[in-house]
Amino acid sequence: MSVKYKRILLKLSGEALMGEKNFGIDNNRLAQYAKEIKEIHDMGVEIAIVIGGGNIFRGLQAAEGGMERTQGDYMGMLATVINGMALQSALEVTKIKTRLLTAIKMEQIAEPFIRRRAIRHLEKGRIVIFGAGTGNPYFTTDSAASLRAIEIEADVILKGTRVDGIYTADPEKDSTATKYSSITFNEVYEKGLNVMDLTAFTLCNENKLPIVVFDMNAPGNLKRVIEGENVGTLVNF
Repeated sequence: MSVKYKRILLKLSGEALMGEKNFGIDNNRLAQYAKEIKEIHDMGVEIAIVIGGGNIFRGLQAAEGGMERTQGDYMGMLATVINGMALQSALEVTKIKTRLLTAIKMEQIAEPFIRRRAIRHLEKGRIVIFGAGTGNPYFTTDSAASLRAIEIEADVILKGTRVDGIYTADPEKDSTATKYSSITFNEVYEKGLNVMDLTAFTLCNENKLPIVVFDMNAPGNLKRVIEGENVGTLVNF
C-alpha cells in the first residue's frame, strides 16, 4: 500500500487525551489513538509523537494566576512526560516497540533526547515519543513539535486536533466559517489565522516543513492523511 509520507511527526494536544472527562486521561481515547497509530505503523510509516500537557497542567494559566512563568512552564513539561508515558503504555499493549525521549533528564523512566538516537529508533521501526517540550521555558509544545520534526527530518507535521482543518474563522463560534483544503504559509500570515503559535509556525516555514491540520478523533482519519487523501487542511508553500 502506497503512503504519501514515510516519516511523520504527529502532534497531539493534551486536552484531546481527556476524552469525555474534564481532567486527566481517558483510557478509551488513549486506546483509540493507539489503534489508529498502530494502523499506520503497520503500513511502514516511521512515527514520532509530541503531546501537550494541558489535560494535567498549563504553565501559561499558572503564570496568569501569579506563579512565576518559568516554574509554571517546567511543571507543564512534566505533564507532557506523564502523557507520553500513558501513550507509550497504550501503544505497547498493541505490541509496538516505543521509546520515550525527554528534553529533561529523568533516566529512570525515559531516555534523554539525542537526535541521532531518535533517528536510529525510527529506522528500526520503533515509535518515538518526545516528552518535556524543548526543555526550555517560554516555548510551547507546538514549538517542540516543529523543532523535533526538523531535527529528525520528518516529511510533515500532522497536527491532530478536534477540528477538521483550518477555517476562515473559529467554526465553533462562527457558523459561516468555511474550511480551507489547502493554504500557503504566506496566506496564513496575511489572514492572521491561528494554526500553531507563531514561533512554531515560522520554524516550519523557514525549514520548508508542511503541516496538515486534521481531526484526530474521527476514526480512520490518520490513515487517510497518510495515504494522501484530502483530509483536513494542508499548509504548504
